[in-house]
Amino acid sequence: MVDLIVIGGGPAGLAAALAAHEQGLSDILIIERDRELGGILNQCIHNGFGLHYFKEELTGPEYAGRFIEKLEGSGIRVQLDTMVLDITPEREVHVVSREKGYEVLQAKTVLLSMGCRERTRGAIAIPGARPAGIYTAGAAQRYANMEGYMVGRRVVILGSGDIGLIMARRMTLEGAKVLACVELMPYSGGLNRNIVQCLQDYDIPLYLSHTIIDIRGRERVEQVVVAKVDENRRPVPGTEMTFDCDTILLSVGLIPENELSKRAGIILDRRTNGAVVYENMETSLPGVFACGNVVHVHDLVDFVTAESQRAGAAAARHVLEGPAKGEAIDVKTGGAASYTVPQKLRPENIGKTVDIFFRVNRILGESAIRVEDEAGNLLARYPRERMAPGEMEHFLLPKVLLEKAQGRSITVIAEENEAVK
Repeated sequence: MVDLIVIGGGPAGLAAALAAHEQGLSDILIIERDRELGGILNQCIHNGFGLHYFKEELTGPEYAGRFIEKLEGSGIRVQLDTMVLDITPEREVHVVSREKGYEVLQAKTVLLSMGCRERTRGAIAIPGARPAGIYTAGAAQRYANMEGYMVGRRVVILGSGDIGLIMARRMTLEGAKVLACVELMPYSGGLNRNIVQCLQDYDIPLYLSHTIIDIRGRERVEQVVVAKVDENRRPVPGTEMTFDCDTILLSVGLIPENELSKRAGIILDRRTNGAVVYENMETSLPGVFACGNVVHVHDLVDFVTAESQRAGAAAARHVLEGPAKGEAIDVKTGGAASYTVPQKLRPENIGKTVDIFFRVNRILGESAIRVEDEAGNLLARYPRERMAPGEMEHFLLPKVLLEKAQGRSITVIAEENEAVK
């Protein structure tokens, strides 16, 4: 019987395991399917990591290395090159590896930190031929940064998520010509700093409200046709542009890796595609916790670390002190707020404040976040100068305000100031 099994050895799993150890848990096992710890950070060789947590600028491998170093002497066990096949409601973890074969491990608590995966061409149904030269941005990033392969010379990027923006710069620095970054929505899905540093600084055009309507080529991509879309995201005839290129990178969104969660019967939030979690990151399955991109897609690894430390500490308390108690209050959304994490709060299990994370579904200028109870009473209001879908928002909600709430739910509402009035 293992006290805590952490599934995934990326930034979330590492931070959670170390936090659980600091809380007094000694029997911890990290299971990682790759050959080394670090997760996606190993291929993120650009800087910009650690500004919030370490107060200095690091590359992805440097950030991961800080946590990997902390494992030394901690007694936390690591099992690499091992695939988790199944998790049961009784917290049995089925794994397989070349070294040990098939094993069934019993855990007192399980922590899910499997990260996320990229949407592919099949998920977004781009019409056209099926030649070589079409990659997800993350796959191209791994080829370039870890395997030493150049995926193409004339590149069009579909989608303006952070990975796509960063790869626009990376490909340019490697000598490729990035012809355009094409975004279906009227706003970018990435951080503003990446738009400036990765596109504008290299004179790479960003076409908002555009998409790919045709891919041409026999053996390899030869051309891509791009068109403007209307408010219903349908191509506008007569707006087509043709680019001669040999490579297309897809940066069209990330999906939390929750196949294991589904099979375990954990309730998922259809808005995040991640688990519904309580204030301590516990899922609907008692003793099973989740953190990082497997819950919702984060902008910054610093936020992943903070969230994962909270989850790891809660898993330790579950083993050492018993399950968390208290009746739960549902967290709902209104206005431009598209989801919240956590989705359920137990006031009895909260300290002085609880951190609420959310995203908006459109760009807002000067605006405010309102928190109301079920009776419509205003519990709190937080002003914002600007909010955008590409940047995760959060606020601290005091426990004393939560205890004043009438009913069994609160609603987080994000609206521009004119609408608030």
